[in-house]
Amino acid sequence: MSNTPDTGISFFQRYLTIWVLLCMTVGILVGHFIPTVPKTLEKFEVAGISIPMAVLIWIMIYPMMIKVDFQSIRSVGTNPKGLFVTWLVNWLIKPFTMYGFARLFLSVIFRDFITPDLSAQYLAGAVLLGAAPCTAMVFVWSTLVRGNPAYTVVQVATNDLIILIAFMPIVKFLLGVSNVSVPYSTLFVSIFLFVVIPLVGGVLTRITVTKHKGKKYLENTFIHKFDNITTIGLLLTLVIIFSSQAETILHNPFHIGLIAIPLILQTFVIFFLAYGLCRAIKLPFEIAAPAGMIGASNFFELSVAVAVALFGTTSPAALATTVGVLTEVPVMLTLVRIANRTEGWFIYGK
Repeated sequence: MSNTPDTGISFFQRYLTIWVLLCMTVGILVGHFIPTVPKTLEKFEVAGISIPMAVLIWIMIYPMMIKVDFQSIRSVGTNPKGLFVTWLVNWLIKPFTMYGFARLFLSVIFRDFITPDLSAQYLAGAVLLGAAPCTAMVFVWSTLVRGNPAYTVVQVATNDLIILIAFMPIVKFLLGVSNVSVPYSTLFVSIFLFVVIPLVGGVLTRITVTKHKGKKYLENTFIHKFDNITTIGLLLTLVIIFSSQAETILHNPFHIGLIAIPLILQTFVIFFLAYGLCRAIKLPFEIAAPAGMIGASNFFELSVAVAVALFGTTSPAALATTVGVLTEVPVMLTLVRIANRTEGWFIYGK
């Protein structure tokens, strides 16, 4: 059971589906009728990373980083099975199932609706998503399922290291593209913004509050002052995402729907695969839920950047990665709810 207060956060979580739909709608309306808003926000970028989005994500994951105890990070090595599940699913399974689902739907099932050239480009975008497991938003999903913050940090950190080595060969192998160039500036800026800065901020906050008020105050009172921030930040993130993609959504609704089907199916399959593996080897829920989330979600900033670099800003491949952005938050929120409702699966008998 969580000792989180049941005041403000319950108001948002009780009607979360309605809030999500409302923010998606508001975002589209803002993007269509007040296009200067997303255009202005787009000017604030570093290495393809939106600074307003980075600020929102930082605000969302900062409360989790306050919970990170470096003593707990050192103890992760005593139970590495969750890391093995993360590595196995993210790098030996996920890219290939994404390729399989995308090819099945876009080239076979939907062949009467999508030309072969478009299908190949959409497939490329899907593969770029599948080969880039999530970095930043995993901290948000882990917070919402009350994951182990120290373990999640290690899962994300090791994934970031593997991306440096594995992303390019996997994309080249699956797509037969020889000129894949990873925008390392995007990768390093993302890691710095979404992992290093909030982690340092959280650790400094933890040390300061503990020193002046004590650990009990930190864990029972101070941390819960931020209980509403994650949900509110998610909703504002939706508004920004959908406002920036409003015209894409309005002009390509049919193809966006077709592309979304294999992406959503892939997300559910990978989540339940990782989640189920954790259950099979009797990992605790606080490790299993984030392991499922990190496999299911995507590093869409990197995917979009590579799609634009390889195929162009207006390419179908870039559109496919954009659909990944659009489906990410609503689908992952659904998986958060599923995880929280199935926490009892991870109560093991002696």
